[in-house]
Amino acid sequence: MTLDSPLSGMSLPLQAPDRTAFKAFGAFLAPPEQPGERARLEAWLRPVEGCTLHTHLNRVAPVRGPMRLEQMECHLHSAQVFLPIGVSRYVVVVAPRAAGGEPDVAQARGFVVPGTMGVAYHPGTWHAGISVLDAEGSFFVAMWRGRADDDVFARIPVLNLADPAHV
Repeated sequence: MTLDSPLSGMSLPLQAPDRTAFKAFGAFLAPPEQPGERARLEAWLRPVEGCTLHTHLNRVAPVRGPMRLEQMECHLHSAQVFLPIGVSRYVVVVAPRAAGGEPDVAQARGFVVPGTMGVAYHPGTWHAGISVLDAEGSFFVAMWRGRADDDVFARIPVLNLADPAHV
């Protein structure tokens, strides 16, 4: 995401996590409700033939000011799981696949997710890179990798994201 002042492009409202609205793209992951329970993630991390499970921790600087989205990415062969560590809130932007395979930005959805929830994307889901709000934070990230087209990027018409303070 860039932080330039929005001059043109479409406006994208941001909303609170909505599991029903997000189901076509993946899932918001919440910790178990009761001590001793487990939230299982195997369904999201099923093996992909010819690939190796990759995991990493990243550190993300907070986004300040107007947010402009000019690129989206997808991972054709694998789901991708993000679990926040020390994150207050973060922004998730997804879009369905258009008939030609590119992101359908007219149907994009944006969410402000609390740091108590993770996110899992279905294979092939167009999404923006993770952007944290308020302060730096980290994510544990897991996905299967090993093919030349593990990461696909697409330039998109500019999406100006709404002010997350209003979510």
